[in-house]
Formats: sequence, structure tokens, C-alpha cells
Amino acid sequence: MKHLYIAFAFLFGTISCHENDGSDNILSEDDMVNILVDIHLTEGFVQSLSIPYDSTKILYPILERRIFEKHGIPDSVYIKSLEYYLRDATKMEYLYERAIDSLSVKEKEAQQNLQP
Repeated sequence: MKHLYIAFAFLFGTISCHENDGSDNILSEDDMVNILVDIHLTEGFVQSLSIPYDSTKILYPILERRIFEKHGIPDSVYIKSLEYYLRDATKMEYLYERAIDSLSVKEKEAQQNLQP
């Protein structure tokens, strides 16, 4: 019986001391990668346009809002998620590696579609 009390005390202490890791309303890794891919594609598109810099500063936020609408999230969730993942450099590097892989696949698909 004494061991049972010790086990409950340990369990209670562990639960009560557990800090919230801030993962409430955080995008999943897959969702974050998909949004990062869309953001980088949009940045590349805007940079490729032959329009003045001032115009790109107006256009990009409009397109960025469309990305968040496409994914069904407010920008605040993206920002909170980005801040969350940036706290762990290894995890963020992994997410960017996945995003780069996805961008590479999209680039190859686009090149194949251009070939006769």
C-alpha cells in the first residue's frame, strides 16, 4: 500500500509540474510544411514579376492571405506555429528539408510538363 501512495504522489507531482509546451493551436508538421511550400512558391512568383518593389510590397500580403485562406487558418496560427517550431532548430531544419524536397518535386513536375 505504501508503494501505491508513492506511485500516486510521483504521478501527481509529474502532472502538476508539467509545463504546457505551447503546442495548443500549433499546426501539424505536415500542415506547416505545406504552408511553407506555398509561401516560398508565392515569394518566388512575386519576385519574378516585372513590377516595382512598392507594388510587390502590396501584392505579397494579399497573396499571403490567400495562402492562409486556402489552408483554413488565420495568420496568427501560422505565426504562433512558426515561433513554436523555431524554438527547436533541429525540428525547423527538418521541416525546411521537407519543404525543399517538396519544392524540388514541384520543379521537376513543372519541367516535365514543359517538355514536348
